[in-house]
Amino acid sequence: MKRNLPLHMIRKKAEKEPIVMLTAYDAMMAKAVEASGADMILVGDSLGNVIAGFDNTIPVTMDQMVMHTQYVSRVSKTALIVADMPFMSYHESRETALKNAGRLIKEGGAQAVKIEVGPSDVETVKAIVESGIPVVAHLGFTPQSMYQQGGYRVQGRSEEDSAKMQEIAKEMEAVGCFAVLLEMVPASLASTITDSISVPVIGIGAGRGCDGQVLVTHDVLGMTGTKTASFVKQYAQIVEAMKQGLDSFVNDVKTRDFPGQEHEFE
Repeated sequence: MKRNLPLHMIRKKAEKEPIVMLTAYDAMMAKAVEASGADMILVGDSLGNVIAGFDNTIPVTMDQMVMHTQYVSRVSKTALIVADMPFMSYHESRETALKNAGRLIKEGGAQAVKIEVGPSDVETVKAIVESGIPVVAHLGFTPQSMYQQGGYRVQGRSEEDSAKMQEIAKEMEAVGCFAVLLEMVPASLASTITDSISVPVIGIGAGRGCDGQVLVTHDVLGMTGTKTASFVKQYAQIVEAMKQGLDSFVNDVKTRDFPGQEHEFE
């Protein structure tokens, strides 16, 4: 089976076929996500929370993003790999943005990058697209701007904020982004944006009107052991299964039930 590409995502929207995106940060998870039939794998800077143990995504570096993208790209064969541009990797200058986006493609093996955008990022995004790198524009709640946005809050509730988000989404389409990701925005606004642009809109906490959905895989599988956001649905409780298995191993070692004869060499 051939790898999904940005044009395939645009075609899916035209054919009203729902698009599935999930996160992966290593080879094992990438294999599982791809085997599930997901169209896109997001190597997100959410690895800061999920893998590195940070409170937010801000400390994540370019080197970390390149490394984890390499882990995923080495085993992925069919899914479209999208890698996050981390905090301050595209703000310093257009040249820096192009260099860092290029690293995720050339060194990391991604087929596209995702950028948390605002009105001041239009020209930077345009330059990256014109360099030949596909871009997903991330709007709504943008974790890298959490301090400016006042924490984890739904965005676009006022008429003014709603109008601005619609305008930026259209600008991102105009400069060549192949998809828009909306995080934590009212469902009615997400539907309006989805209907107003020709490129796919992927939602996370943005309702059913989007062209596709994305969640952090560790949240979907119940692997974090912490309370998840209200827009997350858990489909498994892996952390409980892990705990039970590890508890059993520890108990067997302490009671000398492991290893047994069947685990020994004569």
